[in-house]
Amino acid sequence: MSTPRAPNPAKLVIGVITGDMALFDPISLELAGNYGLVDIISGWMPFDYTDYYESEMGSNLHRRMMTFKQLIHQEELKAIKLATNRIEQAYIDNGRRRVNIDPGYLLHERFVLASGKNFSHRIYIGDGIYADLTLIYQRGGFVALPWTYPDYADKPMLELLTRIRNKYHIDLKTS
Repeated sequence: MSTPRAPNPAKLVIGVITGDMALFDPISLELAGNYGLVDIISGWMPFDYTDYYESEMGSNLHRRMMTFKQLIHQEELKAIKLATNRIEQAYIDNGRRRVNIDPGYLLHERFVLASGKNFSHRIYIGDGIYADLTLIYQRGGFVALPWTYPDYADKPMLELLTRIRNKYHIDLKTS
């Protein structure tokens, strides 16, 4: 018989995709107001792996990732996704979304994203939100899974997530 115990806290990781890079500053300030001090912000990465968002958000999209010093309880992911959905709604212009905000969390062994869309590998966590096991950490690096989005399987993202994982290791020691 296993004995239930509390899981480790997680590193909150949020990706912001937009064609209007000027939106990042007010959005990041709002996210910091909700989740605390930002400790890592990536550079802009072209989001050209799919045209999924193009009809709604236009072309020439870019993503920027950010993390927060304060670790979260893993069960907070649902509430965070619902909150980021509300922020996205606030930036709708003429019925078109101008920003996509993807929250997730990182642990030593995995990277999980929140989604409002069901799929075979996603686990329902309540209120219309699913947890998507996006990457696992094995043999010294993150490993993509058959369903991992191509942008999360790309080398620059994997390198960034490894850097975030290293920071998470330090955060766990000091929390």
